[in-house]
Formats: sequence, structure tokens, C-alpha cells
Amino acid sequence: MPVLLFDVMDTVVRDPFYHHIPSFFQMSMKELLESKHPTSWSEFEMGLINEGQLAEKFFNDGRSFDLEGLKACMVRAYEYVDGVEDILCSLKQNKYQLIEEKLKLSKYLSWTFCSCHIGIRKPSPDFYLHAVDHLNIDPGNCIFIDDRMVNIEAALSVGMVGLHFKNAEALKNDLCSLGVELAPLVLEDETEVQ
Repeated sequence: MPVLLFDVMDTVVRDPFYHHIPSFFQMSMKELLESKHPTSWSEFEMGLINEGQLAEKFFNDGRSFDLEGLKACMVRAYEYVDGVEDILCSLKQNKYQLIEEKLKLSKYLSWTFCSCHIGIRKPSPDFYLHAVDHLNIDPGNCIFIDDRMVNIEAALSVGMVGLHFKNAEALKNDLCSLGVELAPLVLEDETEVQ
């Protein structure tokens, strides 16, 4: 049985950066990209700097901003990508016991391979190699799902199967074509949804 590795942002959960963060700062995306520090966010994601250091370094000119307000803006904007929660639910229903025993997943996914915990970011091949080493599996038994082709190409380079996430329906079809069984979604009245 293959192990499914999901990218989270814009594959499972909508990334607020592109839609909500510029308006939080009352800037266009172009203005935000021109004024923010080029590496501060990635350094924060990898755990190289803490929240306070991110706030100090976020803008090139060192201007201050409401960090708590930014975090609240992001939390308000988090939502599942359309249709993905149903897929996760189907996968959980079909493989719940085996996956939970092997990977100790929480509701749907675990946060085992967060850049801030392992200090490596995609698309570094070391990110993917860390995952297969940690899971003690062959890369060919991993299906990596991401919305960015550069990350898919990196997964392929280490021998994983890569699926480019476009939308939930395409993901269902891609998973089925690889032989991953999705359980029918059962609603409260026991009606099955295919």
C-alpha cells in the first residue's frame, strides 16, 4: 500500500498569502513582494528565526506591523480547498486502521514533515529523502501530492510518484488511476456519495 504525502498549502488548505495578506497590509501583491524581505518567511518556516525575529525582518525597511493581527488574518482565511476534505475523509474511512497504526495520523493528516521541525524546505531533495528515511519505506511507495510542479519534480527526482494537484476531482481520478481506493462518503442518513 503506498503512503500518501500531501503538501498542505494550496493543496489541502487555501494559502492566505496570495489573497488576504496583501489586503491586510493594504498593499497590492506587487507592492508586498517588493517591500518584504526575500528570505524572512522561508527562514521562519524552517525554524531558523522565531516570530519576533520574523516581525523585525519581514519588511526590507524594518517597519513594524501588527504580528498578532497578521496571524489572526491568516487563521480567519484558512479553509479547505474545495472538495479536498471529502477526499481526506474517504481515504481515512478506507485505510484508517492501517494508516493510523503506521503513521499515527490525527484527524486526517499528521504534521510530521513540517519545515520548521526538520529544518529543510521543499523542493530540496533532502526534504523528500528525510520523509522516506523517517517512514522507512522505498520512495516508489510514496505518492507525493502538491500544487507546485517544482515540488513534484523534486519528488520524482528521488523516486517518488508525484501527483500535481489541480482540483479535488482531478486528484480523485489520479489516485484511482494509481489504484488508491477511496471509500464512498457516507452521510448521516446513510446515503452514499460517489
